[in-house]
Amino acid sequence: MMGVIALSTLELAWIIAKDIVTPPILLLEVDELLEIFGFVLLILIGVELLETIKAYLRDNVVHVEIVLEVALIAIARKVIVLDLSKYDGVSVLAMAALIIALAGAFSLRVLRRRSRRR
Repeated sequence: MMGVIALSTLELAWIIAKDIVTPPILLLEVDELLEIFGFVLLILIGVELLETIKAYLRDNVVHVEIVLEVALIAIARKVIVLDLSKYDGVSVLAMAALIIALAGAFSLRVLRRRSRRR
């Protein structure tokens, strides 16, 4: 997993360098920015998955909060790089419902953890 994250980081550096040196120099187009943001979020997803694996190996328990965080980051990445012309309204509503469900589950999990501490 660390190797995949390292290779993704190198790929991101290559994309940024390539986009910066192509005319117009030092200016990025919207599609280039979306590609860069997509790669940054992809690397973040990889780091969070690595944390999930480390937490599981350390405690031998799956931490639900981390899994929900990874899912929220993944769906956020999908929304950011989404081309609305390729999807119908039902698909967009389904993604919105998924985001609401994941955010609700994450909030409930955090509230439950806080109430246990008290």
